[in-house]
Order: sequence, then structure tokens, then C-alpha cells
Amino acid sequence: MNRIPVNPPSIREPFARYSHGLLVEAPQRMLFASGQLGIGPDDAIPEDVEAQAVLCFENIRAILAAAAMDFSHVVRFTGFVTDRAHFPVYGAVRSRYVSGNAYASTLVIVSGFTRPEFKVEVEVTAIA
Repeated sequence: MNRIPVNPPSIREPFARYSHGLLVEAPQRMLFASGQLGIGPDDAIPEDVEAQAVLCFENIRAILAAAAMDFSHVVRFTGFVTDRAHFPVYGAVRSRYVSGNAYASTLVIVSGFTRPEFKVEVEVTAIA
């Protein structure tokens, strides 16, 4: 897959390691993963936002693998956190799973999720 980061010099550089846009030039298989919450297969929800973020990314890893993909195929991340203080934690966890900046990224601070114990949710779009 040919992925071309699009970062025009006329606008501010991205705040972190991502691109403002990502051009994918060939038709490919696409995966749209629903938002994943910090919950384990045993229904356990850690109190800690970092542990919840890790579970989100591990769930995404499993979804990607089931589609014969991995994090190198992700072209867009959308993260949702319930507190501005969770932003650097989310970013640090994401950086454990991906490298470079060949993906688009959005982070939104929300007032809450379906259950009050959730602190982070992540969804991705992947192309292979």
C-alpha cells in the first residue's frame, strides 16, 4: 500500500506523531473498527486510564489480526478521553503500538461513555 503523509507547509505542523492527511493511492481492503473500550474479555475494567488504553489497543490488535492486518495497516485513529489529563497517557500508549506519522489522528474530550467507569475509547480505520 502506498501511503503518502499530507502535511502542507502552509498550516501548523501536527501536535504529535501523525499527519494532517493521508493519501492512499490504490484501492485496497478496508477495515472500519468500532470504538473499543478499556474492558477485558472477563468484563474487568481497570481503574487506571493507561491500563484501559492498553486494553483498547489490544482489542484493536485482535480485530486487525482477525482481518489479517496489523497496526501498520491503520490509516486513521480516533481517540476519545473523558479528561484532558488523559491525553498524554493515550498518546504514550498509542506510540507503543505504532511508529512514524503515516496515519491521521483525532482526539476528542467527551463528557462520558455508556458506563461511568470507562475513561478512553479508540476506533481505527485500516487499509491493506
